[in-house]
Amino acid sequence: MKTVLNILKVGGHLVNDADALEEVLTAFAGLEGVKLLVHGGGRHATALAKQLGISPKMVDGKRITDVAMLEVAVMSYAGLSNKKIVSQLQKQGVNAVGLTGADGNCIESVKRTVTDIDYGFAGDITQVNTAVFASLIAQNFVPVLCAITHDNNGQLLNTNADTIAAQVAKAMSEEYDVTLFYCFEHAGVLKDINKPEDVISKLSKEAAETYTKAGIIHQGMVPKLHNGFDALENGVKEVVVGNIAGLLDINAPKTTLI
Repeated sequence: MKTVLNILKVGGHLVNDADALEEVLTAFAGLEGVKLLVHGGGRHATALAKQLGISPKMVDGKRITDVAMLEVAVMSYAGLSNKKIVSQLQKQGVNAVGLTGADGNCIESVKRTVTDIDYGFAGDITQVNTAVFASLIAQNFVPVLCAITHDNNGQLLNTNADTIAAQVAKAMSEEYDVTLFYCFEHAGVLKDINKPEDVISKLSKEAAETYTKAGIIHQGMVPKLHNGFDALENGVKEVVVGNIAGLLDINAPKTTLI
């Protein structure tokens, strides 16, 4: 029987809201068994860039990462955001280790090929070194991954945190019984953004495509679900989208991908 592994991806406003983040990390600390956390932090990176006089550029919700924005992303994701999360988990008695994909060569990527849009130093994952995570877990460490990877040739790359969570979950599912939980500010995937209680409890890939065409699912939720279904189809036992209540309470509203 495989060991259960819970992978939590924290995103949305949660990383920037100190109280909300503390609540999420407290819940994460209370999860039994082995676990791993992946975090974003795009809003903090955007705010930091503006403070430094750098104008962030986005296309269809995806960040354009030029040289200046890559430096900001590394400072924000791998620096302040990651270390705040690690220190708060230490406070909760969780022996967390903050990582980029370059640390231990745990996640390799390639610079995204330029097609219609040049995303700059955006990384598409090519390899996950599961041995690094398995070794840390075996020593009772909890890996905390930020959204920075590398190309194994000296170049750091900005990589979508939802994608990192899904790719790590897929790779780890060969040795572990993996549940992937995308935790953000809403209770799940909503039929109406103005009705936070209107959660789609069970969501199939076909239904998600229908909702997307109708404009009900849009912006950042589209790639999140794409990654979630990819994980579900490639060995991950369960993929859930929801908020802190869904993480704490099995009966709370949440969206389970099917």
